[in-house]
Amino acid sequence: MSELNASAAAVPTVLTGSSREIAKATLVQLRLPVPPTGQALVKSAYVRQLRLRPDETHAVRDHLRQTAGAPGGTAGGAADEDPADVSGEVSDELIELLARYEQQDQPALLPPPGVFVDVAVPALKAFGDALVELRRRRAEQLAAERAGSGAEAAFGGPLGLAQQDVRDALVAVRGLEANTRATPLGMLNLERLEMAPAGLERGELIATIPLAPLEETAVSHKEWSVRSKEFTSIVTDSLETVSETGVTDNTELSQSTSSQAQHSNQFNVTATVTGGIPVINGSAQSGFSSQDSTSQSATDSTKHATQLTKKASARARQEHKTTISTTTVTGSEETSTRVLKNPSQVSAMRVDYFSLMRKWRVRLYRHGLRLTYDLVIPEPGAGLRRMHKELADLKGQLGPFQFGLPHSEITDAILPGETQPHYRVLAERYGAVVPDPPIPPSAPQFSVGAPQQEEGWHIFTPDPLEVPDGYRIKTLNLWFATTSKTGSDNKFSFKVLGTPLYIKEQDQGEYGPMELTSTAYGAFMLHATGKVYISFEMINNRNTTIRVASEIEPIPTQPDPDPTQPAHSDRVRDKWQSDVWNLLRDAAQSQYYERQQDIATKAAALEEQIEQVDTLTLRREESEEIMKGVLRFLLGPDFAFMPPDVVDAFVKARVDLEHGIGFDDNGLGLDATAWATVREHEGVVRFVNQAIEWENVVTFLYSYFWDVPQSWNFIRRLRHPDADRQAFLRSGSARVVLTVRKGWEQDWVTFAEGGFKSPPTTPDSQYLTIAREIAAYDDRNYPGIPPANPGRSAVRLEEAVYATSREVLGKTANPVTIKVDSSRDFLVGALVVIDSADKVDPADGRVVQESQIITAVPDLTHITVGRLDRAHDGSVTPFAVLQPGTKGALIAEWNEYTPSSGTDIEIGSDLDGGV
Repeated sequence: MSELNASAAAVPTVLTGSSREIAKATLVQLRLPVPPTGQALVKSAYVRQLRLRPDETHAVRDHLRQTAGAPGGTAGGAADEDPADVSGEVSDELIELLARYEQQDQPALLPPPGVFVDVAVPALKAFGDALVELRRRRAEQLAAERAGSGAEAAFGGPLGLAQQDVRDALVAVRGLEANTRATPLGMLNLERLEMAPAGLERGELIATIPLAPLEETAVSHKEWSVRSKEFTSIVTDSLETVSETGVTDNTELSQSTSSQAQHSNQFNVTATVTGGIPVINGSAQSGFSSQDSTSQSATDSTKHATQLTKKASARARQEHKTTISTTTVTGSEETSTRVLKNPSQVSAMRVDYFSLMRKWRVRLYRHGLRLTYDLVIPEPGAGLRRMHKELADLKGQLGPFQFGLPHSEITDAILPGETQPHYRVLAERYGAVVPDPPIPPSAPQFSVGAPQQEEGWHIFTPDPLEVPDGYRIKTLNLWFATTSKTGSDNKFSFKVLGTPLYIKEQDQGEYGPMELTSTAYGAFMLHATGKVYISFEMINNRNTTIRVASEIEPIPTQPDPDPTQPAHSDRVRDKWQSDVWNLLRDAAQSQYYERQQDIATKAAALEEQIEQVDTLTLRREESEEIMKGVLRFLLGPDFAFMPPDVVDAFVKARVDLEHGIGFDDNGLGLDATAWATVREHEGVVRFVNQAIEWENVVTFLYSYFWDVPQSWNFIRRLRHPDADRQAFLRSGSARVVLTVRKGWEQDWVTFAEGGFKSPPTTPDSQYLTIAREIAAYDDRNYPGIPPANPGRSAVRLEEAVYATSREVLGKTANPVTIKVDSSRDFLVGALVVIDSADKVDPADGRVVQESQIITAVPDLTHITVGRLDRAHDGSVTPFAVLQPGTKGALIAEWNEYTPSSGTDIEIGSDLDGGV
């Protein structure tokens, strides 16, 4: 290498071909006064986010006038007052402008964002505060009315909509404050950490083995390689469709550095950084400067990078030890045995084992500068929380079975609005088969003929009366007919056992009815239940027929009522209701468990869908949500990514809207009008996607308590196995640093500050000046630099060449030779940057830094450039002469050490003849 000389021949060669690189960046927020005008997109998005209801703007105007003390006072302003009143007063002109944003069916008819260029932020905030107050009063009134009526609020009812309106207004006002309080412009210094192996050095003493004269010993050498999954299972996403796990040595510096950066981001309480650049650090707020090796941002970046690599190298050394305390560890062991012998008969010897450390040369390069534009968006993870809400709703439906149907609701009556008895409606609802209500049973009776008896006495007991369950005997009547055996010589007798009824010594006859249950017969079998047996005593009977008929009544569930009134009982009906209730409950329980199983299956599938996603897809989803949130804020929440008229055109073209399948036939199916509608917003979408390096957008996620308090309880309970996704889901708001693509700086500032106003409004001159200076500095100092995350190629990256000069030079159109401290490595035809961007010519206020072409290199202390457009004075402070290289500007260099698998052995005494 050219940097090595003969005296340093023993210095190990740096293996630049084996170097590793990590993209890095330093974010610098510019310290500039907030302009009184501009920020049209931010203001327009704020008004759209308010979601104004019809007549709300005039209600706010009346409220402001009342609070100001009198109609037409300072709060209302005059009709011809400028809407840009910096005092914060809301003019009638501004009210009329905002009234045009009251919710309409056609967002395309809304005014363009450019109309807000000259509107004062305090006036918009005063309007928003008044709107929040009016909406809060409305919500409180609805809540009081609901509490007074005792009715429960339905989901999405007037109260829910009123509360959502309050929330929308609060979020909008907070967003306006956050996005207009500070200067949105900043700088992102694109940097690169380059780590190259630079040889081996002896490390710490591992072991010492003393040997006495002629002593022999066996040495067992164990080497442990312990790694922590948390730090070394790093996903390297080299392509959008490829996800690989690094297979390099887990103790090498680049892997440990990447791992340490991820670990630091995960444990950062205040903000989590995401984006295409894996290592981001912030610098102190400052004005625009040259951003060279002497700037504050370079100092902060160097401090951050050295701290990061030192922690990483320490981590690598720790992982190479035998004992380590981490979350998940896996280990491997290699054992080898050696026999050592001291050949000396008189001298002792010592064998020392040392570890060999791998030396790394670490360089921090700065290779580009980008303009940044800051936004704060609310709820960046709102779209991704929807699946978690669905999962929470499903799990909320899981629980013990409860059946709240009262017995009284089981009735055979036909209720209003139904066409069949209500018990059948319930049976169909729960899928049960239930019995019909009980029909009063027929009264039991019997008619029998008694066995013929020629003479003598006997007792006849016919089959019993079967009284149905739940009923009892009310009356019992007896009829019988019989004759004696031989007429008057052997007359018959007939008696009902258990009663005073006794008819004796009769020739023949028909008798009845006789009410046995009456008091005349001793209330025989009155209120009897179940099987009722009646026995008859007969003497000398012949041709006897007996008939007994009963009248039954329900068994009363209460003490017997007045005997003159019918008995009251619900026992049979209660039993029917109980049977039906049990059948309905069993059917409902079966349905419930089936639904519970379905819900549990859906919850498990949804949970798997949430958790079983590869890392690349997670990061892509988060980037898309950030992009969507930024576009919604810039273009307003009413901006439709797919406007209704475009959807209608897709429907006419027979697009499968549910699955997003369309335009796969031979023709598009769109007429000229529909085609023009589809392409209406094409220019805006193209500009936003091209002007911003979306692959390098930096997002700082802030905690859940920056969201509205009503959602805190749900957000802070969100869990995800991926730590970055969990932080994204739990974020209440996010600061999004948009990286403006090289060459688009001025266009973006004009777009973001001036909006869509036609003709375009020129933003604050200082903002435009900063944008031009950043673009010019990047062109001068980093020519030919690849994008922010350059890929490795076979082309050798050149180092920058740096020199200083003490010359005093004036403007000239002729070639000029500049004396420098060293012209070594300067090349004829190369571009050279002269002086610093910090210096300003007092004559015209312009930066003196310029770039020229080297036309000659006369000797080791001079270079010749084609011309000089500015004067340069190095008499007091030498000015810089820089030949940019493709590697960028080297702003720091240091060494780090990581362990290797090698060991070094040293004999600790002379052996007079060797070993």
